[in-house]
Amino acid sequence: MQRRTRRIQLAVLPLALASALAGRDVLASGFQLQENDAAGMGRAYAGASAAPGDCAVVDNNPAAMTEFNVSCLQADITAINFSTHFHGTATDALGQPVRGDAGGDGGTTLPVPAIHYIVPLGGRFAFGASLSVPYGFQTEYNDRWMGRYQAQKTKLQSPALTFAGAWKLSDEVSIGASLIAQRTSATLQQAINLGTSLMGPTNGQILSQEADGRGTLKGNDWGFGFGLGLLWKPTAADRIGLNFHSQIDHTINGRATFEVPSNVLPLFDGAFTNTSGIADINTPAFAGIGWWHTLDERWSFGVDVSYTHWSSFDKLVVNYVNPAQAAYNAPSIFDFRNTWFASLGADYRLDDQWTLRGGLAYDETPTVDAHRDPRIPDGSRRWLAVGIGWKASDTLRFDASYAHLFVADGHVNDTSATFDTLSGFFKSYGNLLAVSGQILF
Repeated sequence: MQRRTRRIQLAVLPLALASALAGRDVLASGFQLQENDAAGMGRAYAGASAAPGDCAVVDNNPAAMTEFNVSCLQADITAINFSTHFHGTATDALGQPVRGDAGGDGGTTLPVPAIHYIVPLGGRFAFGASLSVPYGFQTEYNDRWMGRYQAQKTKLQSPALTFAGAWKLSDEVSIGASLIAQRTSATLQQAINLGTSLMGPTNGQILSQEADGRGTLKGNDWGFGFGLGLLWKPTAADRIGLNFHSQIDHTINGRATFEVPSNVLPLFDGAFTNTSGIADINTPAFAGIGWWHTLDERWSFGVDVSYTHWSSFDKLVVNYVNPAQAAYNAPSIFDFRNTWFASLGADYRLDDQWTLRGGLAYDETPTVDAHRDPRIPDGSRRWLAVGIGWKASDTLRFDASYAHLFVADGHVNDTSATFDTLSGFFKSYGNLLAVSGQILF
């Protein structure tokens, strides 16, 4: 028993910083945002790198910028509603039930903006810039929920600024490249089970589960990467796009703050004092191919397949400034798997002004049951999307789209640093609503 309680005492030391920084990248992985184009979302992003007419190709395939003969400015905004509810149980280090509720709805609704700009240069060249949010998410559970020792609040914002150039090699082939600057900021919070943590220093005397502490971390970093694109038009009716985004490396600088009663703080030998930490992480490379076919004056359709190399992110090691915590730098294991995304979608032109859209998609999750936690209760997703476009004039266009995400149950069997175990599953779903406006000039 003494060895067990000593392990618990030591294990809790890296609680806030290690768990928070680890959770941050889980967010970026399980909920990598594609929502940068309302028209594309209406067809579930089928042919995103090849379909004509969208300024969002600055992000989705810079080579396609050569298709614009005039300048293009496009603004998009997507409201992402994510809902998740926990079903299961929680026990502490002694096997006793953790008091608390199921957490309520841990999801939220967040706006995701994007703006894209393209200007042609001399007929064969084009330049573009965009501001989008490729990563972002938020979960927040009730303060007294049974999984509070794993997670309470998680918020991630990761806007990216992209500068791109393209060159039309011939009427059939164009190439493009981009430079990507990505800033990631995160706020993460969870409760600390002080009763279990003090088993060692108090010779087994355990405080009430209501005597929780709290750990909060805030951190940010700039990271830089690049993109490559190819557009090939083998026939007058067919367009094939290739797109590649590099891995982006981050060195997250974070600050952990703790709320621990002053009368018990000396028992932790300086471990629960505010401190900073650094962790090297990456967002993985991905590549995709899209095909778009114009059947006739009314119908066009396409497919998209992309592959993300999530296995490059397998573990996280945090380096602490506080030596009381630095001695316990155990790596956090994630064991992410590489994933595929596939979609099929179509446009139907009602007339010269109105276009209807629809699409289906399947999106694999990189998380696995053995390492999933409640910060991101992610599961593989099936998309059902619809959209409508209105061409107000030759230079002005508006689009709106809706998509529902059917999310597979996310099973968890997660043990916190204080040996509190959360076991069960999350039932989740998502709703996306996007609108955009585009002007040519």
